[in-house]
Amino acid sequence: MVIDRIALVLAIIGGLNWGSIGLFRYDLVAGLFGGQTATVSRVVYTLVALAALWCVSLLFRARDDADEEPI
Repeated sequence: MVIDRIALVLAIIGGLNWGSIGLFRYDLVAGLFGGQTATVSRVVYTLVALAALWCVSLLFRARDDADEEPI
């Protein structure tokens, strides 16, 4: 499903951002978009959080590989 892949990409971006904060004390999102309180940064943070919540649903879904679309 397309929305699953978008959610996974956003969750990966969030994970990489947290990794950069933990390792280097540098917030990539804030650095790119003008600080943690900038509107664009807050939108990105919110989208990443929503994507992470969506990814939780992936854990509980039944999966049938025959019904999956090829990449």
